[in-house]
Amino acid sequence: MKITFVGAGSTVFAKNVLGDTMLCEDFHDAEIALYDIDSERLQESYLLISAMNENINEGRASISKFLGVENRRAALENADFVVNAIQVGLYEPCTVIDFEIPKKYGLRQTIGDTLGIGGIMRGLRTIQVLKGIARDMEAVCPNAWFLNYTNPMAIVTGFMQRFTKVKTVGLCHSVQVCSSGLLDSLDMTKTAGRYTEVIAGINHMAWLLDIKDEKGNDLYPKIRRRAKEKNAAERHNDMVRFDYIDKLGYYCTESSEHNAEYNCFYIKRGREDLIEKFNIPLDEYPRRCIEQIEGWAKQRDEIMAGGKVSHTRSKEYASYIMEAIYKDRPYKIGGNVINHGLITNLPDVACVEVPCLVDGNGVNPTFVGALPTQLAGMNASNIYPQLLTIEAAVSGDAKTVYQAALMDPHTSAELSPEEIVNMCDELLAAHEAAGYPCLHE
Repeated sequence: MKITFVGAGSTVFAKNVLGDTMLCEDFHDAEIALYDIDSERLQESYLLISAMNENINEGRASISKFLGVENRRAALENADFVVNAIQVGLYEPCTVIDFEIPKKYGLRQTIGDTLGIGGIMRGLRTIQVLKGIARDMEAVCPNAWFLNYTNPMAIVTGFMQRFTKVKTVGLCHSVQVCSSGLLDSLDMTKTAGRYTEVIAGINHMAWLLDIKDEKGNDLYPKIRRRAKEKNAAERHNDMVRFDYIDKLGYYCTESSEHNAEYNCFYIKRGREDLIEKFNIPLDEYPRRCIEQIEGWAKQRDEIMAGGKVSHTRSKEYASYIMEAIYKDRPYKIGGNVINHGLITNLPDVACVEVPCLVDGNGVNPTFVGALPTQLAGMNASNIYPQLLTIEAAVSGDAKTVYQAALMDPHTSAELSPEEIVNMCDELLAAHEAAGYPCLHE
């Protein structure tokens, strides 16, 4: 079996996913191809993955590295699985552009990688790169599965599924930890025991629709009461999602710093009281990037530990999906797939996040039915900007970019239509000048 990791310079994530596969009995002898366009980070990942292969896998996997677009097709050739973790434009210059230009217009963000103007721009420039990756895959590994971890998840995955022939599923970390994190924060872990859950919606806004303890008792009444009490009693890091529970009745998968910018409720000009009340960390993603860049050398050295790299299998879905498909061992995931009627009150062409059974036949989504109306409304407010962003990336039409931003709930709540158009033009020009075009390859 061959695994190609695209964006292998994401060293820690590559370690987790590839370390997981090395711990799978059936994949000890896998061929692993590392691909990136950054020579330094690619070499660091190659050394780390090679050391881990020796330490936990007796050196049985074959590790190779491929640098630059000119070697991408060779990296992908005959792959069975392609793991995608690229970040087009990195923190500098592109994330800086995505945050600083909107600030000039009075538009503030927290993360900017999924929705909002930052998510739209990231989606546009990422799709331009994915067009080439998809063509290469269609040519040299047409039967491979593309496991996408790159944000904006619904935009990137939706493009691959609708406009290429590549077999694609989108994967996010937040589904696995949604319920456990909620129960832990409300001191309900012990009483819940081995709970059951149903989660569905869209990426970063999939809803915990149902949660029962091991005896079949509904846990939501207690969750709703405790969440409201906690928001009233203390300032903490999950106040937006706890407010969702109070106002909408349900909890969702991704963090409060993300969800603060997916709507028109919490980040408003002249309303610093709301920023304080809901403990919203503006400019959180740039702050994290700076810390990660500054601390990377130390973290790299700690991981390498003189070449003695160890690993414990993580909760990431990738290795379990590979086992399920390659060895026909059924496994359940929360996957991002095209709706096609799975959630009946969301658009058919939307990329939705639903329970999926993975086996030798591939990724098989399950029918969910209708979401509670208020939850479908929240999802729809995000879906239409996502769909317009995909349309803009495919057509190259700047007017469709304007429309995506006009439909974005946070952007449209803060800026006038003229301001939105001017901001989009400035962002598109800045990314073009930086060498990361948003409307053509």
